[in-house]
Amino acid sequence: MASSLRQPRAEIREIFYTLFSKFTCQKKACYNFYIYLQGTTISLPVTICRGAKSSAEKEERLKIKIFNREICVCALLATNSICAKSSAEKEEEMKSAVFYGRHDLRIEEHEMPAVGTKDVLIQVKACGVCGTDVHIYEGDKGAAEVTPPAILGHEFSGVVKAVGSEVTSCQIGDRVCVDPNCYCGACDPCRNGAAHYCEHMIGYGTTVDGGFAEFCAVNERQVYKLGENTSFEQGAMTEPVACCLHGIDMCGIQPGSQVVVIGGGMIGLLMLQLAKLEGAAKVALLEPVPAKREVAAGLGADVCMDPIGRDVKAELKKAGFTWVNTVIECVGRPATIQQAIDIAGNKAVVMMFGLTRPDETIAVKPFEIFQKELSLKASYINPYTQKRALDLIDSGRLDVESMICEVCGLEKLEEVLSDPAVRAKGKYVISPEK
Repeated sequence: MASSLRQPRAEIREIFYTLFSKFTCQKKACYNFYIYLQGTTISLPVTICRGAKSSAEKEERLKIKIFNREICVCALLATNSICAKSSAEKEEEMKSAVFYGRHDLRIEEHEMPAVGTKDVLIQVKACGVCGTDVHIYEGDKGAAEVTPPAILGHEFSGVVKAVGSEVTSCQIGDRVCVDPNCYCGACDPCRNGAAHYCEHMIGYGTTVDGGFAEFCAVNERQVYKLGENTSFEQGAMTEPVACCLHGIDMCGIQPGSQVVVIGGGMIGLLMLQLAKLEGAAKVALLEPVPAKREVAAGLGADVCMDPIGRDVKAELKKAGFTWVNTVIECVGRPATIQQAIDIAGNKAVVMMFGLTRPDETIAVKPFEIFQKELSLKASYINPYTQKRALDLIDSGRLDVESMICEVCGLEKLEEVLSDPAVRAKGKYVISPEK
């Protein structure tokens, strides 16, 4: 049943359209539908139109079957949601990049998101293009299932333009960033300190619409106010920094450690800095693109090496990396994961941070892992780290701008997603206003 609760809001709304003959009204109106299922309540603002007399002025309930389970549905006329206009009026729309399936991204006008009583409407100012977005565009699974049509984009910041009637933590005009992963707080993982495995998780930009649009509505719990001197571009980087913090926490880096980072993209450059902040005595970056190695050197890398056609292990030893304690792989390819295992010293941690394709495999020699007593780890999303990430950015101790190569409009998004040569230039940030 957990999978049904992960269905995108748009898909659930489509299911409910088959039920609206039960709730009739004279003109188009906005309703909140509440699903009560196994102690979990889902609020779904929807717009319906029927020609008969209104029967929704009072609460109505019926029992229906969805996903082979009996569910109690309650319809209440919404008084504090963004309600639809009369049929004679034009619906408000916004410019969006809508993902329809593999290699199919369309820039089009899209209905404005509904704002529930605990929701915040954000005018998106900056949204980062993530490797997960690339995987989804290529038809692969990202960190969560995506059901097209959907608006991707989970690294975003903006300005609060409207708030629901029960919102207390922010107000119109606040400059904010968003933690895209919203947990239910009631399932077994949530109640046992593993909320990032929430059985009912909502993912803005994956399971529901995200930040590659002019506006996005999110639960107020997911909103964090930016510092006075933090730009929208910096604020949009809070989510990737939060993911990196979860990974770096799992590496167990100690003062004096020797660390090798494989891959000099946005994530690799963040990991480089975080390793230095953890107290690493030496940090090396392996990256074939000269411009990225140059950025890494400016961010404090002790060694920046092109790994192509070299005996990396021997050259690292010459550079003083006599016992590599941690290797952080940030590319997401089988060859670089295997290289990480080879480079790692005795009792080292190998962090497989880069996201591979779901069907890719690696060849591992168990004897090598046994003999070197390696710990192979991976890191999944960003549990409990969003505030720490924003505090680091606000403090100025973490550079999240040097790796941004361009801020561009929605029209360039498909080119960025589809062309590895374009992405090789650095991190792209989308500004829907452009």
